[in-house]
Formats: sequence, C-alpha cells, structure tokens
Amino acid sequence: MADYIAPLKDMNFLLHEVFDIAKLWQQLPALADVVDAQTASAILEEAGKVTAGTIAPLNRSGDEEGCRWTEQQVFTPKGFPQAFKTYAEGGWVGIGGDPQFGGMGMPKIISAQVEEMMNSASLSFGLYPMLTSGACLAIHAHASEELKNRYLPNMYSGQWAGSMCLTEPHAGTDLGLIRTKAEPQADGSYKITGTKIFITGGDHDLTENIIHLVLAKLPDAPAGSKGISLFLVPKKLVNSDGSLGEANKVSCGSLEHKMGIQASATCVMNFDNATGYIIDAPNKGLAAMFTMMNYERLGVGIQGLAVGERSYQSAIEYARERIQSRAPTGPVAKDKAADPIIVHPDVRRMLLTMKALNEGGRAFSSYVAMQLDIAKYSPDETARQQAEQMVALLTPVAKAFLTDMGLETTVHGQQIFGGHGFIREWGQEQLVRDCRITQIYEGTNGIQALDLVGRKIVANGGTFYQSFIERILSFIQAHQPHLAEFTQPLQAAVDNLTDLTQWLLAQAKQNPNEIGAASVEYLHVFGYTAYAYMWARMVKAAQGKEQDSFYQNKINTARFYFNRLLPRIYSLTLTIKAGSETLYLLAEEDF
Repeated sequence: MADYIAPLKDMNFLLHEVFDIAKLWQQLPALADVVDAQTASAILEEAGKVTAGTIAPLNRSGDEEGCRWTEQQVFTPKGFPQAFKTYAEGGWVGIGGDPQFGGMGMPKIISAQVEEMMNSASLSFGLYPMLTSGACLAIHAHASEELKNRYLPNMYSGQWAGSMCLTEPHAGTDLGLIRTKAEPQADGSYKITGTKIFITGGDHDLTENIIHLVLAKLPDAPAGSKGISLFLVPKKLVNSDGSLGEANKVSCGSLEHKMGIQASATCVMNFDNATGYIIDAPNKGLAAMFTMMNYERLGVGIQGLAVGERSYQSAIEYARERIQSRAPTGPVAKDKAADPIIVHPDVRRMLLTMKALNEGGRAFSSYVAMQLDIAKYSPDETARQQAEQMVALLTPVAKAFLTDMGLETTVHGQQIFGGHGFIREWGQEQLVRDCRITQIYEGTNGIQALDLVGRKIVANGGTFYQSFIERILSFIQAHQPHLAEFTQPLQAAVDNLTDLTQWLLAQAKQNPNEIGAASVEYLHVFGYTAYAYMWARMVKAAQGKEQDSFYQNKINTARFYFNRLLPRIYSLTLTIKAGSETLYLLAEEDF
C-alpha cells in the first residue's frame, strides 16, 4: 500500500477558494476570534503530519493483529496506545470541543478535514476519537453543568474516551424495543442493567477511563421510543474531586468477529446494576442522541470518502508502476517490455471515477459541515433555521451517498491491482472490508434513504428540497454564460430531480410502498446532482487559473464527472418510475 499523503492542497482549495470560509467566519462572531484562514491551513498541515506519520503506518499491522479480549480488559494492536497518546496530546480529540472545557473550539468544516485525514490513515483508529467526540456532543448539549465539568475536560483531552451504547440483540433500528433498565436511587443516580451489542470502543487500553452513554428505560417509562432515557455510565466511577474511584459494574462480555475494522474494538457490553447519571430529562433520550446524529452521520460519510481517498492514492501509484501490455495507440514506454497500465482506457475510467467521486465527496461533506457551523454559530435566526433545514435534508445523503461511493471507489482501487488487489500484501482488500461497515452503522443506508424521502421530503411537502434547489438555480443563473459547459447539464439534472421529486410526492399519496421502493435510487439521483453542483462551484473557483496544472486538472476532472458519471441519474430515474408493483408480485413463500 502506498504511503498516505494528506490531500492538503485540495482541502485548502475548498476552504479558501470554493467556499471562501474566512468570509463566513467573519459573519459568525463566535468563530471570528477563534480561527482565520492562516490558522486553518496550519491546523490542517499539522493534522496531515500526525495522521500520515503516526497513524497511517499502523493501518495494516492493526488489521493483521486485531484487538484482543481478556476478562479484565480489551487490548488494541501494538502501537495503538502510543499513537493515541500522541494524537490526544496534540489536542486533536477535542478539536471541535468547547474551549470552556478544554476543547480547541474549531468549526466543523475544519474538524471534517481532520476526520478525513484520520480515517484515511486508519479507519479503525479513527473510530476511537470519533465516538469520544460524539459522546462529548451529547453531554455538552444536554447534561447538567456538574456532569459537563466533571467529564468533558478529560474527554476532550483524550485522557478519557467515550462510547455510545444503543443497540441490543433484538433492537437495532427500532430502538423503542430496548430492554435495558434504569432504576432510580435515593442519591439521584441510577442503576443500569442490560446488554448492548456492536459497541465501538466499548472497552480498550487507550485511556484510563471510558464514559459510556447508554439508552435505557425507567420503570414507569411509556412504551416505545417515547420511553427512552439517556444515561452517563463511566467504566470507573469518578470521585467528587475528579479522581478515579472503584470500577463500575460494567464489563465487556466479548468482541465481535467482523469483516473489517479489525483494530477497532467492537464489544458486547454488560451493565449489571452499574451506576449511571441521567442526561437531560426522563424519557428524552432519543432527543439527546439526535443532537449528535447529524454530526456523527456526516462523520460516517467522511469515513467512506476517507477510505476511498486511501484506495485512490494506492491505485494511482500502482497504475504508474505496473507494466502490462501496450497502449491501444502504440507503445508509450518504448524502453520497457510493456506500458504502465495507466495508459489503458479502462484503468483511466476507474481512476477518474475514483478521483471525481472523492473530490466531489470532499466538497459535499465540507458544504454540509459549513451548514452545521451556520446552524450552530450564526447570530441570525433566519440563517440558523435555513442551515438547520439544509442539515436535515443533506445529512442522510452525506451518510449514505458518500459511503456508497466510497465502496465503489475502494472496489475500483482493488480492481486496478488485479490479482494483487485480492491478496492481503498490498492492502487494497482491507480497504474494501473496512469501507463496508460505513454503509451499515449509524443507520443503514436504506434507512438513510427512507429518512430522506419520507421525513425530509414527503413529510414537509418538499419545502426543504425547494430551498436547496433554489441555491443551485441561483448559482446557475449567476454563472450561466461563462460556465455553460457545466451549468447546462447541471440545470438538466436539477430539472430531472425536481420532476422526480414531484412524481414521488404524488405517488406517495396513492401508495405508501412507493417511498420505500424508490428511496435508495432517489437518494443516488439526489447525490449525483448535489455532486454536480459542487463540481460546478469548483470549476468556477478554478477558471482563469488554468496555467497552474492543479486548476486545469480540476476542470478536466469536472468534465469527466459531467460526461461519464452524472448521466447515471437518468437510468436511476427510469428505475424509480417503474414503480413498486413488481416488488410485490411474489408471495412471501415464493422467494
């Protein structure tokens, strides 16, 4: 596998030339004195060094060794504790955390780039700080001041880690079915009893304590999802002075045996009258969890992008070095027995598909991160509301489309390696295995598609959708003459998506099955159209600078995207409009 190199030039291009992020920060007083363009670039450069130099070399060895379970503790692969210590000492765990509790206070659009670098270096490693950051978000937004002061500083510093304990053996997507119980105690604490599965970072040796956020039900809780509460349950109890006390009644029963992310500890966690503390009010657990869901789901989307980027970097190096056959137009490397495989049209097709999807995905994830920042920091209520609508609409697309395209990209990378991509030596097969989970956890991509169509479009009559489309149409109108090569197909894609959305709204009124039948393909049509908008914006930023090969290559990659990838929307549209009837022609026993 090629050495990982952080794509800093592309990240800086997006931040400073495509999105003009410094201008936005000046409109957000809470950020204006915290970060500027120079600081942002310096942070990304340092993150690139630590991820490439410290974490990336552990990716393959971590996969080979995996995690090890004992009754006392779970152990991560060799080098992981030291690398995590280095990462934490740099302040990276708390990069987006509240400075009041020791965080760096950086906006999401910056931490999103750091997340990509970290997950490109090692997706397994990246899950530990990601889950800690997610737990911190929920604590910061909903816990009491006492809990925030007691737990957040050590979590932001990386001295303590966090986990999210949601899923149970019988309750995955439908969390209303959970059976974990919480019994109130006289001192205001609770005793938590139950079993959780698929818990990322549920136990490990990276930190001295792990703070679990656990969904459970009180004795008098209403049935279903309305009766869920959220509790903070530390692995080791914390004394009033902040020092560590005795072990809590929390244990890891086993490690899951998985397809990928072998260096990430995926645990079965048992709570046996463990001491916990309620976060927010009783029966408000799901609301507290959803505070962090938009951030976490974007983070998972970025994981798909990150693994795709790593796959591309390895594939392009291999394609330049591997010689096989001659170019269709005649020998290129005349001094060699054959030409490098990069001369072959099909290899170029795969490489350009990877490049176009990665760069489009990076732009889109950055755009969604920017909406999160506006929703959090803008002093203008209207701007906040509009950004919140954009986040609601685009988050399921970011999670599902980025990870679907991430898997496509890793498979292309594996294919370019041929037989070498199927064996472990080169590392490409690991990327395919690791990427696969991103389509499953934090809500499967099918669930994300249902959320997009059912909740974010049909439920509000397309209001959120229309707001996003108006942004694209305004861009097209402003740049139609000199960007016609790109704005014309973008306009056609928008027209197609709008027609499809109206068709789906009408069909949903007649047959509720149409939503589920169309949702995955619809999300893909939406995703390809959104990427086209991002590519048009990148072309705008690159125009006039073609003397620099970076910008010329950006425009040429956009041409490939518009000519070879965007047309996928039309076959998907035909599939959707075929309707749901054929899904129900077979009786259950006929399958």
